[in-house]
Amino acid sequence: MIDQIRKIPKEKFPQHIAIIMDGNRRWAVEKGYPKFYGHKKGIDTVKTVVKAAKKIGVKYLTLYAFSTENWKRSNKEVSTLMALLKQAIKTYTPELLENDVSLKISGRVQEFSAELKKEIDKSVLKLSNCSSMVLNLALNYGGRAEIVDAVNKCLKNGLTEITEKDINDNLYTHPLPDPDLIIRTSGEMRISNFLIWQSAYSEFFVTSKYWPDFDEKDLFEAVINYSKRERRMGR
Repeated sequence: MIDQIRKIPKEKFPQHIAIIMDGNRRWAVEKGYPKFYGHKKGIDTVKTVVKAAKKIGVKYLTLYAFSTENWKRSNKEVSTLMALLKQAIKTYTPELLENDVSLKISGRVQEFSAELKKEIDKSVLKLSNCSSMVLNLALNYGGRAEIVDAVNKCLKNGLTEITEKDINDNLYTHPLPDPDLIIRTSGEMRISNFLIWQSAYSEFFVTSKYWPDFDEKDLFEAVINYSKRERRMGR
């Protein structure tokens, strides 16, 4: 399968892949594990997919890790997610550094605890000179919130007439290009408030696999599927 990918012409290869990582809790429940174990297993999948994406030359990888709506979950689950996130960033940063992968955060990070925000800032700074791939984590992210925040930035900058470029330049994801391919696990057929501005012309690939079961082969399958499509962009 890797040989097939290496034969894909540059213009048919997705430079930016974004993933809605869905199904951690259902995976755990169906296997008789506590829900937190599904999230823990999901972090292992993140490591697998980052490595696989870098192997095939993906330049930008955006992962939907925690949405603005996720705060509605139980206090116990949210606390567990925050603890797992902090630990994952702390322990995974050296590996990202070794693999020359930089870290970008998209979302309302200021709403996290001071301890978590400090860990995030340390990691972003430590990886700032890495250039092989950008790992963009969507944390406390909501597509509608992103557009609202972008417009408010424009207004604060004194703009009275706002263009698409103005909004683009003030999105959380700036200066990353729009995603070429958006993958969703768990079989759900919805975008869930993810990159709703940036995904205007993205291609979608949905797999019924839960995120903890998603692996290198699944990523490669999505890329090959994408390469066979004709992107007309309204033309």
